[in-house]
Amino acid sequence: MSQFVINMIFVGASFAVYTWIAIWARAKSTREFYIAGGEVHPVMNGMATAADWLSAASFISVAGLISVGYVNSAFIMGWTGGYVLLATLLAPYLRRFGTYTVPDFVGKRYDSKTARVIAVVCLIMISLTYVIGQMTGAGVAFARFLEVDVTTGLLISAVVVFAYAVLGGMKGVTYTQAAQYVVLILAFLVPAVYLSLMLTGVFLPQLGFISSHAESGMPMLVKLNEVVRDLGFQDYTADVSNKWNMFLFTITLMVGTAGLPHVIIRFFTVPNIKDARRSAGWALVFIALFYTTAPVVASMGRLNLLEQIYPNGTDQASMVYDERPEWFRTWEETGLIEFEDKNNDGQIQFYNDGTLKTPNQDFAPIAEARGWEGNELSVNNDILVLALPEIGNMPGWVIGLIAAGGIAASLSTASGLLLAISSAVSHDLLKNTLMPDLSDKQEMLYARLAMVGAITIATYLGLNPPGFAAQTVALAFGMAASSIFPALMMGIFIRRINSKGAIAGMVAGAGSTIFYIFLYLGWFFIPETNTFPNSPEYYLFGTISPLSFGVIGAIINFTVAILVSNATEKPSEEIQEMVRRVRYP
Repeated sequence: MSQFVINMIFVGASFAVYTWIAIWARAKSTREFYIAGGEVHPVMNGMATAADWLSAASFISVAGLISVGYVNSAFIMGWTGGYVLLATLLAPYLRRFGTYTVPDFVGKRYDSKTARVIAVVCLIMISLTYVIGQMTGAGVAFARFLEVDVTTGLLISAVVVFAYAVLGGMKGVTYTQAAQYVVLILAFLVPAVYLSLMLTGVFLPQLGFISSHAESGMPMLVKLNEVVRDLGFQDYTADVSNKWNMFLFTITLMVGTAGLPHVIIRFFTVPNIKDARRSAGWALVFIALFYTTAPVVASMGRLNLLEQIYPNGTDQASMVYDERPEWFRTWEETGLIEFEDKNNDGQIQFYNDGTLKTPNQDFAPIAEARGWEGNELSVNNDILVLALPEIGNMPGWVIGLIAAGGIAASLSTASGLLLAISSAVSHDLLKNTLMPDLSDKQEMLYARLAMVGAITIATYLGLNPPGFAAQTVALAFGMAASSIFPALMMGIFIRRINSKGAIAGMVAGAGSTIFYIFLYLGWFFIPETNTFPNSPEYYLFGTISPLSFGVIGAIINFTVAILVSNATEKPSEEIQEMVRRVRYP
Protein backbone atom coordinates (compact mmCIF):
# COMPACT_ATOMS: atom_id res chain seq x y z
CA MET A 1 0.00 0.00 0.00
CA SER A 2 1.43 3.40 -0.99
CA GLN A 3 2.11 6.12 1.57
CA PHE A 4 -0.43 8.36 -0.15
CA VAL A 5 -3.19 5.78 0.36
CA ILE A 6 -2.20 5.35 4.02
CA ASN A 7 -2.33 9.11 4.54
CA MET A 8 -5.74 9.28 2.87
CA ILE A 9 -7.07 6.55 5.15
CA PHE A 10 -5.96 8.32 8.35
CA VAL A 11 -7.02 11.81 7.28
CA GLY A 12 -10.27 10.60 5.68
CA ALA A 13 -11.24 8.52 8.72
CA SER A 14 -10.63 11.47 11.06
CA PHE A 15 -12.72 13.76 8.84
CA ALA A 16 -15.54 11.23 8.80
CA VAL A 17 -15.55 11.24 12.61
CA TYR A 18 -15.53 15.06 12.75
CA THR A 19 -18.44 15.29 10.31
CA TRP A 20 -20.49 12.68 12.16
CA ILE A 21 -19.96 14.54 15.44
CA ALA A 22 -21.01 17.83 13.81
CA ILE A 23 -24.30 16.29 12.65
CA TRP A 24 -24.91 14.50 15.97
CA ALA A 25 -24.16 17.60 18.08
CA ARG A 26 -25.79 20.22 15.91
CA ALA A 27 -26.68 23.35 17.90
CA LYS A 28 -30.43 23.99 18.10
CA SER A 29 -30.42 27.16 20.24
CA THR A 30 -28.24 30.21 20.85
CA ARG A 31 -27.17 28.73 24.20
CA GLU A 32 -25.96 25.56 22.47
CA PHE A 33 -24.29 27.59 19.72
CA TYR A 34 -22.40 29.87 22.14
CA ILE A 35 -21.67 27.65 25.17
CA ALA A 36 -22.77 24.12 24.14
CA GLY A 37 -25.78 24.42 26.43
CA GLY A 38 -23.49 24.70 29.47
CA GLU A 39 -23.69 20.94 29.97
CA VAL A 40 -20.30 19.60 28.86
CA HIS A 41 -18.62 17.05 31.16
CA PRO A 42 -15.40 18.39 32.80
CA VAL A 43 -13.18 15.66 31.30
CA MET A 44 -14.63 16.23 27.84
CA ASN A 45 -14.25 19.99 28.25
CA GLY A 46 -10.69 19.50 29.46
CA MET A 47 -9.83 17.60 26.27
CA ALA A 48 -11.56 20.22 24.11
CA THR A 49 -9.73 23.02 25.95
CA ALA A 50 -6.40 21.27 25.41
CA ALA A 51 -7.14 20.88 21.68
CA ASP A 52 -8.14 24.55 21.51
CA TRP A 53 -4.88 25.45 23.24
CA LEU A 54 -2.57 23.14 21.27
CA SER A 55 -2.70 24.92 17.94
CA ALA A 56 -0.69 24.35 14.79
CA ALA A 57 1.95 26.59 16.37
CA SER A 58 2.24 24.16 19.28
CA PHE A 59 2.07 20.95 17.25
CA ILE A 60 4.31 22.01 14.38
CA SER A 61 6.46 24.88 15.62
CA VAL A 62 7.20 24.47 19.34
CA ALA A 63 9.55 21.51 18.90
CA GLY A 64 11.26 23.38 16.08
CA LEU A 65 11.73 26.44 18.28
CA ILE A 66 13.15 24.42 21.16
CA SER A 67 15.39 22.39 18.84
CA VAL A 68 17.72 25.36 18.32
CA GLY A 69 18.26 25.67 22.07
CA TYR A 70 16.41 25.30 25.32
CA VAL A 71 16.47 29.10 25.59
CA ASN A 72 13.19 28.96 23.66
CA SER A 73 11.58 27.09 26.53
CA ALA A 74 10.11 30.52 27.32
CA PHE A 75 7.31 29.57 24.92
CA ILE A 76 6.39 26.47 26.91
CA MET A 77 6.71 28.24 30.26
CA GLY A 78 4.72 31.24 29.07
CA TRP A 79 1.91 29.32 27.37
CA THR A 80 1.52 26.76 30.15
CA GLY A 81 1.88 29.37 32.88
CA GLY A 82 -0.74 31.48 31.13
CA TYR A 83 -3.16 28.60 31.22
CA VAL A 84 -2.58 28.15 34.97
CA LEU A 85 -3.15 31.87 35.43
CA LEU A 86 -6.38 31.67 33.46
CA ALA A 87 -7.60 28.55 35.23
CA THR A 88 -6.96 29.84 38.76
CA LEU A 89 -7.64 33.59 38.57
CA LEU A 90 -10.21 34.03 35.81
CA ALA A 91 -12.10 30.92 34.69
CA PRO A 92 -14.14 30.10 37.86
CA TYR A 93 -15.30 33.68 38.35
CA LEU A 94 -16.14 34.23 34.69
CA ARG A 95 -18.18 31.02 34.77
CA ARG A 96 -20.03 32.26 37.84
CA PHE A 97 -20.78 35.55 36.10
CA GLY A 98 -22.74 33.55 33.51
CA THR A 99 -22.00 35.43 30.28
CA TYR A 100 -21.49 33.92 26.82
CA THR A 101 -18.36 35.80 25.67
CA VAL A 102 -15.48 37.94 26.91
CA PRO A 103 -16.90 41.20 25.46
CA ASP A 104 -20.22 40.26 27.10
CA PHE A 105 -18.50 40.18 30.49
CA VAL A 106 -16.70 43.48 29.82
CA GLY A 107 -19.91 45.18 28.64
CA LYS A 108 -22.03 44.04 31.60
CA ARG A 109 -19.38 44.40 34.31
CA TYR A 110 -18.54 47.98 33.31
CA ASP A 111 -22.08 48.79 32.10
CA SER A 112 -20.63 50.31 28.94
CA LYS A 113 -21.26 49.72 25.25
CA THR A 114 -17.99 51.50 24.46
CA ALA A 115 -16.02 49.07 26.62
CA ARG A 116 -17.83 46.18 24.96
CA VAL A 117 -16.97 47.44 21.46
CA ILE A 118 -13.29 47.94 22.39
CA ALA A 119 -13.21 44.37 23.68
CA VAL A 120 -14.81 43.15 20.41
CA VAL A 121 -12.17 44.97 18.34
CA CYS A 122 -9.36 43.50 20.41
CA LEU A 123 -10.90 40.02 20.21
CA ILE A 124 -11.25 40.14 16.44
CA MET A 125 -7.69 41.43 15.99
CA ILE A 126 -6.25 38.70 18.23
CA SER A 127 -8.36 35.92 16.72
CA LEU A 128 -7.77 36.84 13.08
CA THR A 129 -4.02 36.93 13.67
CA TYR A 130 -4.09 33.40 15.01
CA VAL A 131 -6.52 31.99 12.50
CA ILE A 132 -4.27 33.01 9.59
CA GLY A 133 -1.57 30.74 10.98
CA GLN A 134 -3.99 27.87 11.61
CA MET A 135 -5.50 27.91 8.14
CA THR A 136 -2.08 28.27 6.52
CA GLY A 137 -0.73 25.42 8.65
CA ALA A 138 -3.63 23.19 7.64
CA GLY A 139 -3.00 24.03 4.00
CA VAL A 140 0.68 23.09 4.26
CA ALA A 141 -0.16 19.81 6.04
CA PHE A 142 -2.69 18.91 3.35
CA ALA A 143 -0.28 19.87 0.59
CA ARG A 144 2.47 17.61 1.93
CA PHE A 145 0.51 14.54 2.99
CA LEU A 146 -2.33 14.49 0.46
CA GLU A 147 -0.09 15.57 -2.43
CA VAL A 148 -2.18 18.56 -3.45
CA ASP A 149 -1.15 22.19 -3.80
CA VAL A 150 -1.32 24.48 -0.78
CA THR A 151 -4.32 26.39 -2.14
CA THR A 152 -6.35 23.20 -2.55
CA GLY A 153 -5.31 22.04 0.90
CA LEU A 154 -6.42 25.28 2.49
CA LEU A 155 -9.78 25.19 0.71
CA ILE A 156 -10.36 21.61 1.91
CA SER A 157 -9.64 22.66 5.50
CA ALA A 158 -12.06 25.59 5.16
CA VAL A 159 -14.82 23.24 3.99
CA VAL A 160 -14.21 20.86 6.91
CA VAL A 161 -14.26 23.68 9.48
CA PHE A 162 -17.42 25.04 7.86
CA ALA A 163 -19.13 21.66 8.19
CA TYR A 164 -18.72 21.23 11.93
CA ALA A 165 -18.37 24.83 13.16
CA VAL A 166 -21.28 26.46 11.33
CA LEU A 167 -23.64 23.53 11.89
CA GLY A 168 -22.61 22.57 15.40
CA GLY A 169 -21.57 25.88 16.94
CA MET A 170 -19.84 25.51 20.30
CA LYS A 171 -21.63 22.22 20.93
CA GLY A 172 -20.33 20.62 17.74
CA VAL A 173 -16.91 22.24 18.11
CA THR A 174 -16.52 21.00 21.70
CA TYR A 175 -17.09 17.34 20.92
CA THR A 176 -15.10 17.57 17.70
CA GLN A 177 -12.17 19.15 19.55
CA ALA A 178 -12.21 16.31 22.08
CA ALA A 179 -11.82 13.85 19.20
CA GLN A 180 -9.11 16.04 17.67
CA TYR A 181 -7.16 16.03 20.93
CA VAL A 182 -7.05 12.23 20.87
CA VAL A 183 -5.75 12.31 17.30
CA LEU A 184 -3.12 15.00 17.83
CA ILE A 185 -1.75 13.64 21.12
CA LEU A 186 -1.36 10.14 19.63
CA ALA A 187 0.27 11.68 16.58
CA PHE A 188 2.77 13.48 18.83
CA LEU A 189 3.44 10.71 21.35
CA VAL A 190 3.83 7.71 19.02
CA PRO A 191 6.79 9.15 17.00
CA ALA A 192 8.31 10.38 20.27
CA VAL A 193 8.22 6.84 21.69
CA TYR A 194 9.78 5.45 18.49
CA LEU A 195 12.50 8.11 18.59
CA SER A 196 13.25 7.54 22.28
CA LEU A 197 13.58 3.79 21.73
CA MET A 198 15.76 4.33 18.69
CA LEU A 199 18.22 6.76 20.32
CA THR A 200 18.17 5.77 24.00
CA GLY A 201 16.41 2.40 24.26
CA VAL A 202 13.96 3.94 26.77
CA PHE A 203 10.22 3.57 26.06
CA LEU A 204 8.97 6.65 27.95
CA PRO A 205 10.18 9.74 26.03
CA GLN A 206 10.33 11.97 29.11
CA LEU A 207 12.79 9.52 30.73
CA GLY A 208 14.70 9.01 27.49
CA PHE A 209 15.32 12.76 27.45
CA ILE A 210 17.43 12.49 30.62
CA SER A 211 18.97 9.04 29.96
CA SER A 212 21.97 7.95 27.88
CA HIS A 213 22.50 7.95 24.14
CA ALA A 214 22.46 4.26 23.21
CA GLU A 215 25.29 4.26 20.65
CA SER A 216 27.81 6.45 22.50
CA GLY A 217 26.80 5.77 26.10
CA MET A 218 26.94 9.51 26.82
CA PRO A 219 24.05 11.36 28.50
CA MET A 220 21.60 12.30 25.75
CA LEU A 221 21.88 16.07 26.18
CA VAL A 222 25.68 15.90 26.52
CA LYS A 223 25.81 14.00 23.23
CA LEU A 224 23.57 16.60 21.55
CA ASN A 225 25.72 19.45 22.89
CA GLU A 226 28.84 17.75 21.56
CA VAL A 227 27.37 17.28 18.07
CA VAL A 228 26.02 20.81 17.68
CA ARG A 229 29.20 22.32 19.13
CA ASP A 230 31.27 20.31 16.65
CA LEU A 231 29.27 21.94 13.86
CA GLY A 232 29.67 25.49 15.14
CA PHE A 233 26.21 25.81 16.68
CA GLN A 234 25.42 27.04 20.17
CA ASP A 235 25.07 24.35 22.84
CA TYR A 236 21.50 23.10 23.18
CA THR A 237 21.65 23.78 26.94
CA ALA A 238 23.43 27.16 26.61
CA ASP A 239 22.53 29.89 29.09
CA VAL A 240 20.43 32.95 28.21
CA SER A 241 22.33 36.18 27.64
CA ASN A 242 19.45 38.56 28.42
CA LYS A 243 17.62 36.98 31.35
CA TRP A 244 15.55 40.08 32.09
CA ASN A 245 14.09 40.18 28.58
CA MET A 246 13.41 36.44 28.72
CA PHE A 247 11.57 36.97 32.01
CA LEU A 248 9.47 39.79 30.51
CA PHE A 249 8.79 37.72 27.39
CA THR A 250 7.65 34.76 29.49
CA ILE A 251 5.33 36.97 31.56
CA THR A 252 3.98 38.58 28.37
CA LEU A 253 3.17 35.15 26.99
CA MET A 254 1.51 34.23 30.30
CA VAL A 255 -0.78 37.25 30.59
CA GLY A 256 -1.34 37.27 26.82
CA THR A 257 -2.45 33.65 26.67
CA ALA A 258 -4.55 34.09 29.82
CA GLY A 259 -6.43 36.75 27.89
CA LEU A 260 -7.07 34.69 24.76
CA PRO A 261 -10.85 34.80 24.26
CA HIS A 262 -11.26 31.50 22.38
CA VAL A 263 -9.84 29.62 25.38
CA ILE A 264 -11.70 31.64 28.01
CA ILE A 265 -15.11 30.82 26.51
CA ARG A 266 -14.42 27.10 27.00
CA PHE A 267 -15.07 27.54 30.73
CA PHE A 268 -18.59 28.81 30.04
CA THR A 269 -19.58 25.39 28.64
CA VAL A 270 -19.63 23.39 31.91
CA PRO A 271 -22.63 23.18 34.28
CA ASN A 272 -21.19 24.95 37.35
CA ILE A 273 -18.17 26.49 39.09
CA LYS A 274 -16.97 23.17 40.50
CA ASP A 275 -16.96 21.65 37.03
CA ALA A 276 -15.10 24.70 35.68
CA ARG A 277 -12.30 24.03 38.18
CA ARG A 278 -12.32 20.31 37.40
CA SER A 279 -12.19 20.88 33.65
CA ALA A 280 -9.29 23.30 34.19
CA GLY A 281 -7.43 20.59 36.08
CA TRP A 282 -8.07 17.98 33.40
CA ALA A 283 -7.03 20.38 30.66
CA LEU A 284 -3.75 21.03 32.48
CA VAL A 285 -3.09 17.28 32.59
CA PHE A 286 -3.79 16.92 28.86
CA ILE A 287 -1.67 19.99 28.00
CA ALA A 288 1.20 18.82 30.23
CA LEU A 289 1.24 15.46 28.44
CA PHE A 290 2.01 17.34 25.23
CA TYR A 291 4.42 19.96 26.55
CA THR A 292 6.55 17.49 28.53
CA THR A 293 7.02 15.58 25.29
CA ALA A 294 7.92 18.61 23.14
CA PRO A 295 11.52 18.98 24.47
CA VAL A 296 12.07 15.28 23.78
CA VAL A 297 10.97 15.61 20.16
CA ALA A 298 13.03 18.81 19.84
CA SER A 299 16.33 17.48 21.17
CA MET A 300 16.16 13.93 19.83
CA GLY A 301 14.72 15.09 16.51
CA ARG A 302 17.60 17.50 15.99
CA LEU A 303 20.19 14.88 16.96
CA ASN A 304 18.56 12.36 14.62
CA LEU A 305 18.62 14.87 11.74
CA LEU A 306 22.30 15.69 12.27
CA GLU A 307 23.20 12.00 12.48
CA GLN A 308 21.44 11.50 9.14
CA ILE A 309 23.51 14.29 7.56
CA TYR A 310 26.74 13.02 9.19
CA PRO A 311 26.18 9.23 9.40
CA ASN A 312 29.80 8.48 10.41
CA GLY A 313 30.27 11.37 12.83
CA THR A 314 30.78 15.11 12.46
CA ASP A 315 34.52 14.65 11.82
CA GLN A 316 33.87 12.38 8.83
CA ALA A 317 32.42 12.88 5.35
CA SER A 318 28.83 14.10 5.24
CA MET A 319 25.90 12.83 3.16
CA VAL A 320 26.41 12.81 -0.61
CA TYR A 321 23.67 14.93 -2.20
CA ASP A 322 23.01 12.54 -5.09
CA GLU A 323 22.52 9.73 -2.56
CA ARG A 324 20.09 11.67 -0.36
CA PRO A 325 17.16 9.63 0.99
CA GLU A 326 13.57 9.86 -0.20
CA TRP A 327 12.41 12.01 2.74
CA PHE A 328 15.02 14.61 1.79
CA ARG A 329 13.78 14.72 -1.82
CA THR A 330 10.15 14.93 -0.70
CA TRP A 331 10.67 17.87 1.61
CA GLU A 332 12.84 19.64 -0.96
CA GLU A 333 9.75 19.78 -3.16
CA THR A 334 7.95 21.80 -0.47
CA GLY A 335 10.77 24.37 -0.37
CA LEU A 336 11.28 23.80 3.36
CA ILE A 337 14.66 22.13 2.71
CA GLU A 338 17.09 23.83 0.32
CA PHE A 339 20.60 22.81 -0.74
CA GLU A 340 23.33 24.85 -2.47
CA ASP A 341 26.65 23.17 -3.23
CA LYS A 342 28.98 26.10 -2.52
CA ASN A 343 32.27 24.20 -2.85
CA ASN A 344 31.08 21.85 -5.61
CA ASP A 345 32.12 18.68 -3.82
CA GLY A 346 28.72 16.99 -4.07
CA GLN A 347 28.43 16.62 -0.29
CA ILE A 348 26.10 18.41 2.12
CA GLN A 349 27.87 20.71 4.55
CA PHE A 350 25.44 21.63 7.32
CA TYR A 351 27.02 23.85 9.98
CA ASN A 352 26.99 27.34 11.49
CA ASP A 353 29.21 29.38 9.20
CA GLY A 354 28.89 32.49 11.38
CA THR A 355 25.67 33.78 9.85
CA LEU A 356 23.61 32.43 12.75
CA LYS A 357 23.59 33.82 16.27
CA THR A 358 26.17 32.74 18.84
CA PRO A 359 28.54 30.74 16.57
CA ASN A 360 31.28 28.56 17.98
CA GLN A 361 34.31 30.63 16.95
CA ASP A 362 36.66 27.67 17.45
CA PHE A 363 34.95 25.85 14.59
CA ALA A 364 35.68 28.41 11.85
CA PRO A 365 39.33 27.29 11.29
CA ILE A 366 38.20 23.64 11.22
CA ALA A 367 35.61 24.36 8.54
CA GLU A 368 38.16 26.30 6.49
CA ALA A 369 40.72 23.46 6.77
CA ARG A 370 38.09 20.98 5.51
CA GLY A 371 37.48 23.11 2.42
CA TRP A 372 34.01 24.24 3.41
CA GLU A 373 32.95 27.55 1.92
CA GLY A 374 29.75 28.13 3.87
CA ASN A 375 26.66 26.35 5.09
CA GLU A 376 24.95 24.58 2.20
CA LEU A 377 21.73 23.31 3.77
CA SER A 378 18.72 25.33 4.89
CA VAL A 379 16.20 23.41 7.01
CA ASN A 380 12.98 25.07 8.15
CA ASN A 381 12.56 24.16 11.83
CA ASP A 382 8.81 23.73 11.31
CA ILE A 383 9.36 20.43 9.49
CA LEU A 384 10.98 18.79 12.53
CA VAL A 385 7.72 17.23 13.76
CA LEU A 386 6.02 16.58 10.43
CA ALA A 387 9.13 15.01 8.88
CA LEU A 388 10.15 13.12 12.02
CA PRO A 389 8.66 9.72 11.06
CA GLU A 390 10.24 9.88 7.61
CA ILE A 391 13.67 10.95 8.87
CA GLY A 392 13.54 8.20 11.50
CA ASN A 393 12.42 5.59 8.91
CA MET A 394 9.29 4.82 10.95
CA PRO A 395 6.37 2.71 9.59
CA GLY A 396 4.01 4.26 7.06
CA TRP A 397 1.10 4.26 9.48
CA VAL A 398 3.05 6.60 11.80
CA ILE A 399 3.44 9.05 8.91
CA GLY A 400 -0.30 8.82 8.27
CA LEU A 401 -1.01 9.39 11.95
CA ILE A 402 1.16 12.50 12.13
CA ALA A 403 -0.56 13.81 8.98
CA ALA A 404 -3.93 13.50 10.71
CA GLY A 405 -2.47 15.02 13.91
CA GLY A 406 -1.01 18.09 12.22
CA ILE A 407 -4.30 18.76 10.45
CA ALA A 408 -6.29 18.18 13.66
CA ALA A 409 -4.13 20.68 15.55
CA SER A 410 -4.72 23.33 12.88
CA LEU A 411 -8.47 22.73 12.59
CA SER A 412 -9.20 22.49 16.33
CA THR A 413 -7.82 25.93 17.13
CA ALA A 414 -9.14 27.46 13.90
CA SER A 415 -12.69 26.40 14.79
CA GLY A 416 -12.36 27.85 18.31
CA LEU A 417 -11.03 31.16 16.99
CA LEU A 418 -13.72 31.40 14.32
CA LEU A 419 -16.41 30.68 16.89
CA ALA A 420 -15.02 33.43 19.15
CA ILE A 421 -15.18 35.89 16.24
CA SER A 422 -18.69 34.79 15.30
CA SER A 423 -19.97 35.12 18.87
CA ALA A 424 -18.41 38.55 19.29
CA VAL A 425 -20.03 39.83 16.10
CA SER A 426 -23.51 38.30 16.50
CA HIS A 427 -23.95 38.43 20.28
CA ASP A 428 -21.91 41.46 21.35
CA LEU A 429 -21.82 43.76 18.34
CA LEU A 430 -25.31 43.07 16.95
CA LYS A 431 -27.55 41.73 19.73
CA ASN A 432 -26.16 43.81 22.60
CA THR A 433 -25.07 46.95 20.76
CA LEU A 434 -26.51 47.68 17.32
CA MET A 435 -29.66 45.49 17.07
CA PRO A 436 -31.00 44.85 20.59
CA ASP A 437 -34.40 43.67 19.32
CA LEU A 438 -33.03 40.55 17.64
CA SER A 439 -34.96 37.38 18.46
CA ASP A 440 -33.11 34.20 19.42
CA LYS A 441 -33.83 32.73 16.00
CA GLN A 442 -32.49 35.82 14.22
CA GLU A 443 -29.45 35.92 16.49
CA MET A 444 -28.75 32.27 15.64
CA LEU A 445 -28.98 33.10 11.93
CA TYR A 446 -26.61 36.05 12.27
CA ALA A 447 -24.23 33.91 14.34
CA ARG A 448 -24.01 31.37 11.53
CA LEU A 449 -23.68 34.11 8.91
CA ALA A 450 -20.92 35.70 10.99
CA MET A 451 -19.19 32.31 11.11
CA VAL A 452 -19.43 32.01 7.32
CA GLY A 453 -17.98 35.51 6.98
CA ALA A 454 -15.17 34.72 9.43
CA ILE A 455 -14.29 31.49 7.57
CA THR A 456 -14.32 33.37 4.25
CA ILE A 457 -11.99 36.08 5.57
CA ALA A 458 -9.74 33.53 7.27
CA THR A 459 -9.51 31.50 4.05
CA TYR A 460 -8.68 34.59 2.01
CA LEU A 461 -5.98 35.66 4.47
CA GLY A 462 -4.65 32.10 4.51
CA LEU A 463 -4.39 32.15 0.71
CA ASN A 464 -2.93 35.67 0.73
CA PRO A 465 -1.10 35.94 4.06
CA PRO A 466 0.14 39.46 4.82
CA GLY A 467 3.88 39.87 4.60
CA PHE A 468 3.88 40.94 8.22
CA ALA A 469 2.15 37.81 9.55
CA ALA A 470 5.07 36.96 11.83
CA GLN A 471 5.08 40.44 13.35
CA THR A 472 1.35 40.41 14.02
CA VAL A 473 1.84 37.52 16.43
CA ALA A 474 3.68 39.97 18.67
CA LEU A 475 0.77 42.37 18.26
CA ALA A 476 -1.76 39.66 19.15
CA PHE A 477 -0.01 38.70 22.39
CA GLY A 478 0.54 42.36 23.20
CA MET A 479 -3.12 43.17 22.62
CA ALA A 480 -4.35 40.26 24.74
CA ALA A 481 -1.90 41.07 27.54
CA SER A 482 -2.42 44.82 27.58
CA SER A 483 -6.19 45.07 26.98
CA ILE A 484 -8.32 42.00 27.72
CA PHE A 485 -6.42 40.42 30.61
CA PRO A 486 -6.28 43.57 32.82
CA ALA A 487 -9.93 44.38 32.07
CA LEU A 488 -10.97 40.90 33.23
CA MET A 489 -8.73 40.87 36.30
CA MET A 490 -9.86 44.28 37.54
CA GLY A 491 -13.46 43.51 36.68
CA ILE A 492 -13.34 40.48 38.97
CA PHE A 493 -11.11 41.63 41.83
CA ILE A 494 -11.49 45.45 42.10
CA ARG A 495 -15.00 46.75 42.70
CA ARG A 496 -13.88 50.37 42.45
CA ILE A 497 -12.96 50.16 38.75
CA ASN A 498 -15.59 51.96 36.69
CA SER A 499 -16.30 52.19 32.96
CA LYS A 500 -14.18 55.33 32.47
CA GLY A 501 -11.21 53.68 34.12
CA ALA A 502 -11.62 50.42 32.18
CA ILE A 503 -11.91 52.21 28.82
CA ALA A 504 -8.94 54.51 29.57
CA GLY A 505 -6.89 51.54 30.74
CA MET A 506 -7.59 49.41 27.67
CA VAL A 507 -6.87 52.29 25.29
CA ALA A 508 -3.67 53.30 27.11
CA GLY A 509 -2.39 49.74 27.52
CA ALA A 510 -3.16 48.51 24.01
CA GLY A 511 -2.17 51.86 22.46
CA SER A 512 1.25 51.96 24.11
CA THR A 513 1.90 48.35 23.15
CA ILE A 514 0.97 48.90 19.50
CA PHE A 515 3.06 52.10 19.43
CA TYR A 516 6.14 50.34 20.83
CA ILE A 517 5.81 47.42 18.43
CA PHE A 518 5.41 49.76 15.45
CA LEU A 519 8.56 51.68 16.47
CA TYR A 520 10.68 48.59 15.88
CA LEU A 521 8.71 46.47 13.41
CA GLY A 522 7.45 49.25 11.12
CA TRP A 523 4.36 51.45 11.19
CA PHE A 524 1.42 49.22 10.40
CA PHE A 525 4.18 46.67 9.62
CA ILE A 526 5.07 48.42 6.36
CA PRO A 527 8.67 47.44 5.53
CA GLU A 528 11.40 50.00 6.23
CA THR A 529 9.11 52.37 8.12
CA ASN A 530 10.42 51.41 11.57
CA THR A 531 11.76 54.31 13.63
CA PHE A 532 14.47 52.25 15.35
CA PRO A 533 16.36 49.10 14.32
CA ASN A 534 15.03 45.96 15.95
CA SER A 535 18.18 45.28 17.98
CA PRO A 536 18.88 45.31 21.75
CA GLU A 537 20.95 48.50 21.81
CA TYR A 538 17.87 50.47 20.70
CA TYR A 539 15.37 48.81 23.05
CA LEU A 540 13.92 50.58 26.07
CA PHE A 541 16.56 50.26 28.83
CA GLY A 542 18.51 48.18 26.32
CA THR A 543 16.38 45.19 27.35
CA ILE A 544 12.70 45.25 26.43
CA SER A 545 12.10 43.85 22.94
CA PRO A 546 8.81 44.41 21.04
CA LEU A 547 7.87 40.78 21.78
CA SER A 548 8.21 41.44 25.52
CA PHE A 549 6.38 44.76 25.80
CA GLY A 550 2.91 43.30 26.36
CA VAL A 551 3.46 42.97 30.12
CA ILE A 552 4.52 46.64 30.27
CA GLY A 553 1.32 47.53 28.41
CA ALA A 554 -0.62 45.50 30.98
CA ILE A 555 1.02 47.46 33.82
CA ILE A 556 0.11 50.72 32.06
CA ASN A 557 -3.48 49.48 31.71
CA PHE A 558 -3.75 48.61 35.41
CA THR A 559 -2.19 51.94 36.47
CA VAL A 560 -4.31 54.16 34.22
CA ALA A 561 -7.54 52.31 35.02
CA ILE A 562 -7.00 52.59 38.78
CA LEU A 563 -6.01 56.28 38.63
CA VAL A 564 -8.93 57.28 36.38
CA SER A 565 -11.44 55.22 38.39
CA ASN A 566 -10.34 56.79 41.69
CA ALA A 567 -10.54 60.27 40.14
CA THR A 568 -14.11 59.74 38.90
CA GLU A 569 -17.38 58.47 40.32
CA LYS A 570 -17.75 55.03 41.86
CA PRO A 571 -19.57 52.31 39.93
CA SER A 572 -23.25 51.95 40.83
CA GLU A 573 -24.17 49.96 43.92
CA GLU A 574 -25.74 47.39 41.62
CA ILE A 575 -22.43 46.83 39.76
CA GLN A 576 -20.45 46.66 42.99
CA GLU A 577 -22.89 44.13 44.44
CA MET A 578 -22.64 42.08 41.23
CA VAL A 579 -18.84 41.97 41.60
CA ARG A 580 -19.19 40.97 45.25
CA ARG A 581 -21.51 38.10 44.32
CA VAL A 582 -19.08 36.85 41.68
CA ARG A 583 -16.25 36.78 44.22
CA TYR A 584 -18.21 35.72 47.30
CA PRO A 585 -21.48 33.91 46.41
